[in-house]
Amino acid sequence: MKQENEETPEAFGVLSSDEPKPSHDAYSTLRYRDFRLLMIGFFIAMFGQQMLTVAIGWELYQRTDSALVLGGVGLAQVIPVILLFLPAGYIVDRYSRKYVVIFAQLATALGSLGLALLSYERGPLLLIYGCLVVIGSAQSFSGPASSALVAQVIPEEVYENAMTWRSSIMQLSSVLGPAAGGFLIGILRGATWVYVLDGIASLIFVVLLILMHVRKQTRPVANGRTLSSLMEGVRFLAKTQVMLAAITLDLFAVLLGGAVTLLPIFARDILHVGPIGLGWLQAASSLGAVCMALILTHRPPFTHAGRTLLIAVAVFGVGTIIFGLSSWFWLSFLMLFLLGAFDNISVVIRSTLVLVRTPDEMRGRVSAVNSLFIGTSNQLGGFESGLVAQLFGPVIAVVAGGIGTILVVLLVAWLWPEMRRLTTLRA
Repeated sequence: MKQENEETPEAFGVLSSDEPKPSHDAYSTLRYRDFRLLMIGFFIAMFGQQMLTVAIGWELYQRTDSALVLGGVGLAQVIPVILLFLPAGYIVDRYSRKYVVIFAQLATALGSLGLALLSYERGPLLLIYGCLVVIGSAQSFSGPASSALVAQVIPEEVYENAMTWRSSIMQLSSVLGPAAGGFLIGILRGATWVYVLDGIASLIFVVLLILMHVRKQTRPVANGRTLSSLMEGVRFLAKTQVMLAAITLDLFAVLLGGAVTLLPIFARDILHVGPIGLGWLQAASSLGAVCMALILTHRPPFTHAGRTLLIAVAVFGVGTIIFGLSSWFWLSFLMLFLLGAFDNISVVIRSTLVLVRTPDEMRGRVSAVNSLFIGTSNQLGGFESGLVAQLFGPVIAVVAGGIGTILVVLLVAWLWPEMRRLTTLRA
């Protein structure tokens, strides 16, 4: 049954509403104009961010030869996420999500251009970390706002398909971005122009957002208790056991399986493939994720979602172990490909649960908590991997992370039997 404020497909800009709909339309969400604009902008911005990830990792390791400095990149970006997730979620629910993303992308552009200037002048490491803090702060707002914005440009019945395409587009940018970043570093002999291009990508996203028409969001009822309202997303997740289990599983899998952070070390010192090889290694997991996402878009909705999620994360752990032990480029590439493919299953299930089972007036705060968990695991996982690699070496760091991931799967399956019994993603 449609909600009272839900618009017809024609109002969303669907290409054709007269033709009969198939039982499973893999391209249903791509028929909506504003969703296409959102995803094009999302692709371009993510493309730039992936190029920046390769560039900052390569440049800092070339300058310092320190795995700990690479880990510090993640720490500089996760601190704002930890500090700002509560006010960010509140602002995303209280104010226009479209304009929140616009201002966040403008801040990201400033941070990227600051990195370009510091790279050109060979500025101090402290200021480089400062620019990364600015970018991390912007992402604290942009992440939950753009995720919640999806629900304002499409009808509810295509949410699962939308999150699958969003994941596919994100991963496609992650395939092309690292390869392009590594290629540009190789031919331009430096990372400066990569940072400039990332800033331009963010500005293009701003233009596309301005062109979008979004449905009016449901704002939370003011109760005069700001702190209570800020914590509402945390309380909602604590009461929704399946969502909590899915986020916890993803958090620790990424936290422990931080092989990607150490790719500059593997590329230069173990596999001996240079910056272009690094770009392809960085792209391998995203290439696997794109292939898996395309498979998911063409299959019916999940009927055994919980069991599928547990198996996917367990395979992620096994692939991490094999990657850590590999000294052959193509085996390492294959393992990273599989890591991305099975991680994408986790991403689609988790993100769809958050979108489908959260009321619209709370999507910003719940998405902010989700961003905290995932952003924290990504960045702290990078710091943890860098620290362990500095103390014990990169191989031990990656293999131990894979073993830890498998143990987490067993623990989650035991603590949350609801996850094992989860069938469809809708409540």
